[in-house]
Amino acid sequence: MSNNVTFQDYAVVSCGVLRPELNYLKKSGFLDAKKVLFTTPGLHQDSLELERQLLKQLEVAKKYAKKIIVVYGGTYCYVNMQDSYRTIDKVIDEMREEGYYIARTQVQNCIDLLASEEERDKIAQGSKIWFGTPGWLKYRDHVFKGWDRAHANENFPQYTGGAMILDAIDFFSKYMEEKPEEILDFSDWTSLPLDAQKVSLERIKQVLIEAMDSNG
Repeated sequence: MSNNVTFQDYAVVSCGVLRPELNYLKKSGFLDAKKVLFTTPGLHQDSLELERQLLKQLEVAKKYAKKIIVVYGGTYCYVNMQDSYRTIDKVIDEMREEGYYIARTQVQNCIDLLASEEERDKIAQGSKIWFGTPGWLKYRDHVFKGWDRAHANENFPQYTGGAMILDAIDFFSKYMEEKPEEILDFSDWTSLPLDAQKVSLERIKQVLIEAMDSNG
């Protein structure tokens, strides 16, 4: 990966679930974008609110840069129950206009942004594992808004291999030291043992680079 990559001509609009990783990349100097904006975490459960916030943040992003990268997945992040033909890319298309470049990261969801399907299969080694990111734990109240224990019991028991946080920023060990009760509560709520798997930042970096304007 080239050390000469710069995002100085870009603004970024991302799901808030990825705030920990993108802020880490900002502090490290890799993501030197003019502005990084976030929508509320967990809006995959509320497509209308996701659309409203995404369009609003894209309007703000346009004030900072002519080139914008949208950090959202294309498969699971936006599902419109009223109009199955309306995808996140169609929402983004409404914001395109002459003189602006807008691209979305080509991944399925935030999990896919941190580890590819092949990498996740290698981690799972045949077990059925629930994968999450630091944001799924940190912003649990947003991500699982409206879920009660009955809802959790309907969804989590199928993951017989337990729950795994894909950790590219050494988040889990620090969180365990600072808020062990939240990890224990999450594990109790899901009825799954919770652990972390260290992954590289290289995948998210590469996905961001691939979303850049190839014309310079």
